[in-house]
Amino acid sequence: MLAVACPPSAKAAKFPPLNNPATTEHLPGKLVWADLITTNPDAATKFYCGLLGWTAAPLEQKGKGYTVFSNNGTPVAGLAPRTARGESHPSRWIGFYAVTDIGATLALVTKYGGTVRVGSRNFPDRGYQAIVTDKDTVPIGILQSGSGDSPDGEPAPGDWNWFELYVKSPKDTAEFYHSAIGFDFAPDTSTDRKSDLVLSSEGRARGGVAPLSGENPKPSWLGVIRVADLDATLAKVPGLGGEVLLAPHPVEFGSRFAIILDSTGGTVGLVQYADNANPANNP
Repeated sequence: MLAVACPPSAKAAKFPPLNNPATTEHLPGKLVWADLITTNPDAATKFYCGLLGWTAAPLEQKGKGYTVFSNNGTPVAGLAPRTARGESHPSRWIGFYAVTDIGATLALVTKYGGTVRVGSRNFPDRGYQAIVTDKDTVPIGILQSGSGDSPDGEPAPGDWNWFELYVKSPKDTAEFYHSAIGFDFAPDTSTDRKSDLVLSSEGRARGGVAPLSGENPKPSWLGVIRVADLDATLAKVPGLGGEVLLAPHPVEFGSRFAIILDSTGGTVGLVQYADNANPANNP
């Protein structure tokens, strides 16, 4: 395995706010953060820093270790070590969506068939966050930011671009997210599959819901990160201990897309697209 040192970053004493300076914007339903849950934080840190050029800042939060990943100086994701009891489970990315009232959202999640896995916790500067599972038992994060939400804009290479949810019944699942989280949903007109749906809020596409395929598939979210050069990024994957699960291929709006497995078993999508090809701009 190719050894890649993670670029140094100043040690963080606490969770950074989502926005510094703070904004007055609130965009419910926007993907604002993602956490990687893993039993091998050192390997995961080396993988994503080596692959994407992220920097890593370790911190201790309420007695537990945590790492903040930044892309060109802007925090974009975190890494939370999984306990020893979870060693048999692969790493998993969990996306966090913005809400304006986390207490009310948690009540709706329970009402419509979801489960609260980690109750609301207040982190200074960050805000209130929780982890729930939807009616398909897929985990999702919700976050009420203490510094507002950043305005919608084009993601830079190294930023999260999209989250896609794969489930048995896309319409039933989309109904849950509409009732519990407040998403609107509609057919995805960029594909020929009538079962594909787009989740949106504030008039902007936020994520997709698609049917599962393959043998014995499990419902799951797939986070997708934008890269500037897909082929060059994929060429690094084997040397960092990962694997290309889905070779690059053309998708909507002139994009090229691939799926990889990181060195700890976590799955992530990578996309390279031309200007204005972001699916969020094409609801």
